[in-house]
Amino acid sequence: MNTRRPSSSDTRWTIPEVYRRLRALRGDLHWWPGETPFEVAVGALLTQNTAWTHVERAIEALKAASLLSPEALASVPEPELAEVLRPVGYFRVKARRLKALVDFLIRCCDGDPRRLARWPVLEARQRLLEVHGVGRETADSILLYGAGLPIFVIDAYTRRIFGRLALLDPNRDYDVLRQAFEDALPRDVALWNDYHAQVVIHGKEVCRPRPRCGECVLASRCPGSPQTGSGR
Repeated sequence: MNTRRPSSSDTRWTIPEVYRRLRALRGDLHWWPGETPFEVAVGALLTQNTAWTHVERAIEALKAASLLSPEALASVPEPELAEVLRPVGYFRVKARRLKALVDFLIRCCDGDPRRLARWPVLEARQRLLEVHGVGRETADSILLYGAGLPIFVIDAYTRRIFGRLALLDPNRDYDVLRQAFEDALPRDVALWNDYHAQVVIHGKEVCRPRPRCGECVLASRCPGSPQTGSGR
């Protein structure tokens, strides 16, 4: 894990510098895409192994069927829900997982993810992780974006970008990487929210599997860029 303090001769970005650089380019992104905390929670689950464009189609289908509420999702039969979720991959699996998440939110939070904030963040996280089909990235997305709790979200974009920047080993455990960001940054929910959003947009638009290094504001100090390093 590479989280050392930079020396005067260090040419790599630091975690705080990356955020400042990305935010200077795009401004505050006011993200996650969702109209309500409940919609955020639904989207966080549906986006597992699925492109967001497909999730948007599924959410629109849920709205069209008047199903985007805790009560409606709890009462709809699972096979019927699966048909509505066809735009997302593994729609039958997602229907089962979504029903489990909704059942949990109704039992513990009256259907409102914001009420997860009644518990300390790691206790709320553990409760979410006990729900069928909820992994760490999904749980942390719900906690940060739905409940406003301070926890940093790690995703494939984070691993790719910061691996290329040689600031972390992208193969390390999720929680090791999460802790590295939380230790390097002020404990600020709005900052962590926007930082993850900046990473997602940068990973989608610039630092792609085939990176567009000529368009990247981080390329000048990136060991993975053809301009400075191996061009991984």
